[in-house]
Amino acid sequence: MVSLLVEVPEELHESLQCYLDSHPAWNQQRAFCAALSLFLMQNGSCDRRVNRIYLDTLFDFAA
Repeated sequence: MVSLLVEVPEELHESLQCYLDSHPAWNQQRAFCAALSLFLMQNGSCDRRVNRIYLDTLFDFAA
């Protein structure tokens, strides 16, 4: 695991917080892993490990 410190627009943070508040199975780490891995897959990443992270995160599979 690598810890990231990023700045996001306030509107994005508020929307994420609303989503997390209404979906207790999700947390900030899970949402960011899903979003980042999907972005990489859609933009040319051919790494199967990225695909696995996306699927595991999406379906809440803890390896």
